[in-house]
Amino acid sequence: MNASLQNKLPTLQANISNLSIKNALALLADFFPCQVTFSTSFSYEDQIITHEIVNNNLPIKIFTLDTGRLFSETYSVWSRTNEFYNTKIEAYYPDAIALQELVSQRGPNSFYESIENRKECCHIRKVVPLKNALKGNTIWVTGLRAEHSPARQDLQILEWDEGNQLIKYNPLLHWNTAETIQFVHQNNIPYNSLHDKGFVSIGCAPCTRAIKAGEDFRAGRWWWEDANKKECGLHEKQA
Repeated sequence: MNASLQNKLPTLQANISNLSIKNALALLADFFPCQVTFSTSFSYEDQIITHEIVNNNLPIKIFTLDTGRLFSETYSVWSRTNEFYNTKIEAYYPDAIALQELVSQRGPNSFYESIENRKECCHIRKVVPLKNALKGNTIWVTGLRAEHSPARQDLQILEWDEGNQLIKYNPLLHWNTAETIQFVHQNNIPYNSLHDKGFVSIGCAPCTRAIKAGEDFRAGRWWWEDANKKECGLHEKQA
């Protein structure tokens, strides 16, 4: 356990509490040079954070997880984002041998058969690559919002991530959906075209569908499962 780093949380929280996202990111990057990284899935939220990082020339690394099962529209917005901001967003991939064994033993769509199978797939395709991406970093910037799911209601803007032994910064945590979308359109930020087709939370293609009127934000993710279990393991709290 990194007690020294954990002990810095209250001071960091106080330092960024009244700052804009841009200034908070700049302060964290100054406190922890070359140790601040941002994970993007090219969602509305993540595109806003990319916009803030690149437009303000902040020394923060940007990466994404390519699971191998993403929508073609996600790859398209990834390309448009690199072109628009003149960036080269780094990709992390699943271990080829682990993935080959999973598909060989359980089949390509085993995640539909049980929660255990689905979490195993998420672990190989997302959780392990994420841990590789976070190595050597002190701050992990995310696009999490409290509206995303019941499990995210008690998150803090700055919090300790026990599983990854670093500090997680959630700058858009208290933004609502309307202001998130408004910011994207007002600033002409590239976004995933699936958002215009009823897709709200976008993950892997086999595990994501558009939501229907009145459905919860996360209803389109792993829709065959219990609503309380809709996390892939990237942001699950660990004791």
